[in-house]
Amino acid sequence: MAPSYVLLLAFGIGVIAGLRSLTAPAVVAWAALRGWLNLHGTSLSFMGSTAAVAIFTVLAVVELVADQLPSTPARTKPPGLIARILLGGLSGAAIALAGGQSAAVGACLGAVAGIVGAFVGYQVRTRLVQALKVPDIVIAVLEDLVAIAGALFSVTRF
Repeated sequence: MAPSYVLLLAFGIGVIAGLRSLTAPAVVAWAALRGWLNLHGTSLSFMGSTAAVAIFTVLAVVELVADQLPSTPARTKPPGLIARILLGGLSGAAIALAGGQSAAVGACLGAVAGIVGAFVGYQVRTRLVQALKVPDIVIAVLEDLVAIAGALFSVTRF
């Protein structure tokens, strides 16, 4: 696989982390456990463990539910944005390593993409709700589906 394609996938999984911070690492962990991503013998081999899959999956489901609550802070506020940067970096590094590329470059791309995904996702969601005159939950669920599909796309290219 071409290095540029691997790094594009690392950026893509970071964008997914910007939309839903825990969906990206949960899908990466599942992909590593299932053997879709080869992380054996790397610094991120723990991502393929049953414990990592369980933890990230539970947290991702909690995030999907919590995102629907009106009291949930904006993803562009510091706590949510920091989570998206860190988890985008982790997921980007895993994709890069699985594709034989530098973990550091993948982490940087994933982290930057986490910021991009957070701000672009926020703007798109807000504008769609206003333009379509639908409840926020409709667009939020659509965004959930986009995040899950995008993450699955990124990890199944190997």
